[in-house]
Amino acid sequence: MTFIEAVMQYGFLQKALITSVMVGIICGVIGCFIILRGMALMGDAISHAVLPGVAISYALGINFFIGAVITGVLTAIGIGYISQNSRIKNDTSIGIVFTAAFALGIILITLLKSSTDLYHILFGNVLAVRPSDMWMTLAIGIIVLAGVYFFYKELLISSFDPTMSQAYGLPNKLIHYFLMTLLTMVTVASLQTVGIILVVAMLITPAATAYLLTDRLWKMIYLSAGFGAVSSVFGLYVSFKYNLASGATIVLTATLLFIIALLLSPKQGVIWRYFRSRSKRTPIDA
Repeated sequence: MTFIEAVMQYGFLQKALITSVMVGIICGVIGCFIILRGMALMGDAISHAVLPGVAISYALGINFFIGAVITGVLTAIGIGYISQNSRIKNDTSIGIVFTAAFALGIILITLLKSSTDLYHILFGNVLAVRPSDMWMTLAIGIIVLAGVYFFYKELLISSFDPTMSQAYGLPNKLIHYFLMTLLTMVTVASLQTVGIILVVAMLITPAATAYLLTDRLWKMIYLSAGFGAVSSVFGLYVSFKYNLASGATIVLTATLLFIIALLLSPKQGVIWRYFRSRSKRTPIDA
């Protein structure tokens, strides 16, 4: 049975495909602002720091989205507080806070004796997506895309020139925490597809691929969303055909696209730069 026939026949595969594409798109969009702000490590921190919130939500019997968003935002605030009120630099405070939160999450899940849930949270299981998960991902996607659309100018200015943004009277800290909230929501939406460990790859890799291909932010956002969606579809196809872990194949597909862009990008590609440098060399007569 081909992948297309299986998608047409099995409902679980349809939900997996739709959810994966939505996650690829919103990760690509938010990832653009994350890498432009030099916050790749913050993305990693938030993705790991939501684990205790997920564990507490399971214990209380509420939707894990609530606990994950709360702990994600609290982590961002805690990192900012430590770096702004001590000699500790930002990258060090990120390392302290997110590892502590991640360790706390593992202990809580161990106490709950829910190792199966822990495995799915860490590594994802897109083929087990429930209708409620799909609709929640869609709702998060709409909120995230609407937030970027309505506050595009503020995000643009504060990402490229924080000093000018402050001179214009824009609240840089508020914009930062707004972006952290969107990042947390995207992380929560990605738990079922690629898991906590691999979500940072979907946040960074498609955006980095797009960054190699354009100098315009709006083009970068569209390209990054496209690369995220293509990675999700092709990764799910490879996962189905060869019976591999879906989250891992999606991430490796995104990485393959990045390598192609790294080598063949018209302006930034390694191969094209090599040939341009060769053509500029003047022959030296013996």
